[in-house]
Amino acid sequence: MQRAITLAKKGHYTTSPNPRVGCVIVKDRKIVGEGYHIKAGTGHAEVHALAMAKEQARGAIAYVTLEPCSHFGRTPPCAQALINSGVEQVVVAMVDPNPQVSGSGISLLEQAGIKTKVGLLTEQAQALNPGFIKMMSTGLPYVRCKLASSLDGKTAMANGESKWITSPQARSDVQRLRAQSCAIITGADSVLMDQAKMTVRWQELGQLKENYPQNDIRQPLRVIIDSQNRITPDLPLFDTPSEVLLVRAAIENNHQWPSFVQQIQLPLAATASGCEKIDLKHLLHALAQRGLNDVLLESGARLAGAFIEQDLVDELVLYQAPKLMGGDGKSLVAMPGIENLSAAKALAIKDIAMVGPDIRITAKLEENKTCLPE
Repeated sequence: MQRAITLAKKGHYTTSPNPRVGCVIVKDRKIVGEGYHIKAGTGHAEVHALAMAKEQARGAIAYVTLEPCSHFGRTPPCAQALINSGVEQVVVAMVDPNPQVSGSGISLLEQAGIKTKVGLLTEQAQALNPGFIKMMSTGLPYVRCKLASSLDGKTAMANGESKWITSPQARSDVQRLRAQSCAIITGADSVLMDQAKMTVRWQELGQLKENYPQNDIRQPLRVIIDSQNRITPDLPLFDTPSEVLLVRAAIENNHQWPSFVQQIQLPLAATASGCEKIDLKHLLHALAQRGLNDVLLESGARLAGAFIEQDLVDELVLYQAPKLMGGDGKSLVAMPGIENLSAAKALAIKDIAMVGPDIRITAKLEENKTCLPE
């Protein structure tokens, strides 16, 4: 199963929104077939493993990181393929989190007389697909918020100067986050002030380029929150012909947009500061309806703070540069609704690593358990 999980990771940047899945077929204590899901719409992990095993699959044991599918989608059901191959046993790391199909693949195998076991290396298998699991269990995408600051938590000087706080290595690591995401969300301010393109720059992917040819890296949907209709077609954002979704309070038809641009109108909601902004939860539901289950938020302090304050962020990835920018610099996030420690957002640190000279902190949002004195 550990080998199957390793194989599944090879599809990390190419399978979404489909889950990353690996499969290993063992006979007489030897691997006779293995495979992983490479790209959405192509053969699943079991198909590749069975193609390698051929007749040796009969009487073998199949190890799969996710319950084999039992329905026809863009490809035939893998549970039936395993049955047809004559495998004797199927070991599954985790059941399918989709409540409409959960357990049906296992039932199909058992009805055909194949032994099944579930629950081997489950936590490692779950870590492969946080977006897929979140979507199936809640109907919302997994939101990862990328932040970057100096060691004293500043994102720009008082005059707005911000390029570059973090190192080239950290910026390359951000390209990795973009490449694994279905969509990138940012605000109009970031696009206008930074002239941002919000694309995956293959040439900056470092060692990833060795395993992922440029043609295999797909560009995520670029989602721009533009409630005041300030974005115009002449911006660098539109130099790259990959999909852009402009999220607006009202559709405007004053410009001729490229064919890869779509506008959607979403309702406004009152914020903690008293003004009305695009309803962010409504936006996440709209992305979920498009099947986008793994979302990266790259934005300024106000939009990032709004997502965090509304408990819409699952994971923070913070890059901190070994620099001190002083008290007049701009702060990391703006959360005007948080006025005391009991309302502060609590984090559980999951990983700390050096990326070049910078520190990368990965943390999950969790319930605040701060106890205030009576």
